[in-house]
Amino acid sequence: MTATPGDPQRIAILQMTSGIDPVANAQTIVQAVRNAAGEGAAMLFTPEMSGLIDRNRGRAAVHVVPEADNPVLAKARDAAAAAGMWVALGSLAIRRDDGRWANRSLLIDPAGAIAARYDKIHMFDVDLASGETWRESSAYAPGEAVVTVQTPLGRLGLTICYDIRFPALFEELGRQSCDVIAIPAAFTVPTGTAHWHLLQRARAVEASAWVVAAAQTGHHADGRETYGHSLVIDPWGEVVLDMGSEPGLGFATIDAARQAQVRAQLPSLANKREIPRSQQT
Repeated sequence: MTATPGDPQRIAILQMTSGIDPVANAQTIVQAVRNAAGEGAAMLFTPEMSGLIDRNRGRAAVHVVPEADNPVLAKARDAAAAAGMWVALGSLAIRRDDGRWANRSLLIDPAGAIAARYDKIHMFDVDLASGETWRESSAYAPGEAVVTVQTPLGRLGLTICYDIRFPALFEELGRQSCDVIAIPAAFTVPTGTAHWHLLQRARAVEASAWVVAAAQTGHHADGRETYGHSLVIDPWGEVVLDMGSEPGLGFATIDAARQAQVRAQLPSLANKREIPRSQQT
């Protein structure tokens, strides 16, 4: 499939309930690539931890392998090449050279090559009022680089889930003139109910950019529950797609003309000034 930059681009969003079996998760992704290509999509977006969701890290460890050995990535690359389309893998658990894990987003081009990699910068270390406790940093090492890449959708900025709560990252993506920002996620139900739509819309408005947020949803084999509601939001903050709580494939159109209209009407990126440091007295 050939996509011309600047033209409206049809995208597909995979909302998943990933489990503890990478083979089954890979099959879901491969079928989604085929279906998305059949519907004329230029790019497929998948959620955070598309290849494996398992809070039992001892059990998960056997599946967390170096990037070159990851079977889910290999299957996704083959599927992308066969379909001739872009695939934005929201993230996979990847073993780094130092033995620690990375929560890594990977962008695959229509030839099946890896066009960009982004390691999640902000670690989800929280104690929620619901009783849920998460310590992502106990296994995962944070990333250290902001990543953007040119695609048929325009300049795509890569982020992952908890990153959404840190405006400085999105300020930098705006500074780099991102046209689309991917925010794949596995949001908990309490935080999703309270903040998911609010934060996604805010990030789109701040950057005057499209936001594509593919999400995990439902009850997972490891016992956790995720919020769902994969979203596509336009640069004015309007929700173009909300997939609710059921797994499946959704579609939307990314239109560069809508972004140009918003940026001409409200040129907040051009109006931005450096904030002086406060002087306490």
